[in-house]
Amino acid sequence: MRKSLSLLLLALAASAPAFAADTAAPAGVKNIVIVPGAFVDGSSWRVVHDILIHQGYTVNVVQPRVDTLADDVEAVYRQLRKEAGPTLLVGSDYDGAVITQAGTRDKVKGLIYVAAVAPSVGESTLQLVDSMPEPSHDLQTSFDGYIYADAQKFGADFAADLTSNRTNFMAVAQVPGTVAAFRAVTEAAAWRSKPSWAVLATEDRVYSPELQRAMYQRAGAKVTEIKGSHLVYLSQPEQVAQVIADAAQSLK
Repeated sequence: MRKSLSLLLLALAASAPAFAADTAAPAGVKNIVIVPGAFVDGSSWRVVHDILIHQGYTVNVVQPRVDTLADDVEAVYRQLRKEAGPTLLVGSDYDGAVITQAGTRDKVKGLIYVAAVAPSVGESTLQLVDSMPEPSHDLQTSFDGYIYADAQKFGADFAADLTSNRTNFMAVAQVPGTVAAFRAVTEAAAWRSKPSWAVLATEDRVYSPELQRAMYQRAGAKVTEIKGSHLVYLSQPEQVAQVIADAAQSLK
């Protein structure tokens, strides 16, 4: 028994350097905060999260309520207060507006938009989407002011590049947002003073690729075009994670 325990301890000690190398702190910004977007929850970013933490990053996910823009921005502020040092914000969908406003905090060193809106001061998500209508028109508004995606068309509109068993569940588990949140205007635009990156989903049927391109060019973002749906971070997680890692490594 004692000999077996000794052999086990020696084996663990021998494997320790390899594990440390796998999780060694990378160069650049080491803290990443992801804000998932409307209609999905934070678990949709699980694979991107796992890729990044195995590269040595500290990754946190802020689940927005998509009730009011102000509340969602405040939720990001709460997380930023917990971050130990410079941080990179990542936002998808409506939460591009959230990181645009929350990103003005000193701790934030850069922004990454993933198939997201990138509003300027005084613009709202709905205003931007209406300026270049999305390819699909399957969002519905409830009597009490919540916006839902048509469950029968969720897969085709949000993630045609994912299997139906995944999108069918996401359709019935979706996180709706209020009309008020989508109509709220942005009070600050962090991309005007901070570096930004963007993933443009070329097969997006929720936010027009042309709209994405126009917003990202205006923001001066470094754009990576990926052939993927609106949920490109689910269908192409390795490519999205690489954009985030490259951005983080370029910052100090």
